[in-house]
Amino acid sequence: MNKTDKTVLTGRAAEVRPFYVMELLARAGQLEAEGRSVLHLEVGEPDFPTPQPIIDAGIRALRQLKTHYTPALGLPELRRSIAAYYQQKFNVEIDARRVIVTPGASGALQLALSVLVDTGDNVLLTDPGYPCNRNMIKLLGADSTIVPVGADTQFQMTAADISGHWNEKSVAAMVASPSNPTGTMIHQQELISLIEAVDAAGGRLIVDEIYQGLVYSEDDLTALSFSNDVFVINSFSKYFGMTGWRLGWMVVPDEYVDAIDRVAQNLFLAASTPAQYAALVAFDQGTIEILDRRVAKFRERRDYLLPVLREMGFHIPVEPEGAFYIYADCSAITQNSFEWTRSLLEDEAVALTPGIDFGEYRASTHVRFAYTRPVDQLERACCRIARYIK
Repeated sequence: MNKTDKTVLTGRAAEVRPFYVMELLARAGQLEAEGRSVLHLEVGEPDFPTPQPIIDAGIRALRQLKTHYTPALGLPELRRSIAAYYQQKFNVEIDARRVIVTPGASGALQLALSVLVDTGDNVLLTDPGYPCNRNMIKLLGADSTIVPVGADTQFQMTAADISGHWNEKSVAAMVASPSNPTGTMIHQQELISLIEAVDAAGGRLIVDEIYQGLVYSEDDLTALSFSNDVFVINSFSKYFGMTGWRLGWMVVPDEYVDAIDRVAQNLFLAASTPAQYAALVAFDQGTIEILDRRVAKFRERRDYLLPVLREMGFHIPVEPEGAFYIYADCSAITQNSFEWTRSLLEDEAVALTPGIDFGEYRASTHVRFAYTRPVDQLERACCRIARYIK
């Protein structure tokens, strides 16, 4: 018997679903190798490089040999800077002790779930929603209660959903604002009601705020303005443009800090040291000015793409208010968005993300557009899509 014959996956690993868009990405790579010009509207990553002040700070850290471990909870100076950011931007006073620096936002979620969820417990998630959330819960031996959400609630979970879906095994609910894949936000009163509903149920609310800053239609919000009992996850990846640096953070209730410290020591010890030193300048005024100019560019892209897609027959009932995504109903065009996106890629070399990557609720009649490319590329992509539809 060879080694392959002995390979046995755990049930948890076997149940983790892939990103279906990875199949499309692999095919796109093949087409590009053959000389095709593929237009990528599927990648959820800013096309702008990391701002130069952050790059320079990272280089300085390396030259100064700042390459040793930091404390598991993060560089103290960076934790204080993050706390100061909340004070400056939201007028919210956060004890830096409650700020946990992590290897990306995924590391933050892993820590949060590790201290909140036991085997057999249950977490409420939205459908559509970011797929890694349910997979991470599954890997911890817990389960998800999937809450279908639509345009009537801005594709967001509500207090009524908590009442309707919470059960004896539920310990937490997770939401995102702005959200992936819809780009919608939870507005202030709805957020307060959601916090109160989860608190009344005896659970914890996890709020994914990794697209904070990438907001176009109203003032930014943080759940920390309304509660000290929530888990708020954030990241240097999206607004700050540091995707490859793999750096995130979260703010947690004080009583969880010591347990998270122990878990972090065992899971990954600490986040990247050079990345943490680089992030110290992320909140500087000069860096923020660069980032806000980029936000204006993203808004310009959204404002171009939204009406053009509607004219082509995509139904978009809710205008995205943040992130860089449009979640479009394509039921007037196709009833199988996965096969349609595959054919679109083959025929017109435009890559989109099918709804099946974000759940099951009406997934076959939705696609996600990521406007992470300049307007001229969006124009070319829309011309190709319109030609394909006709």
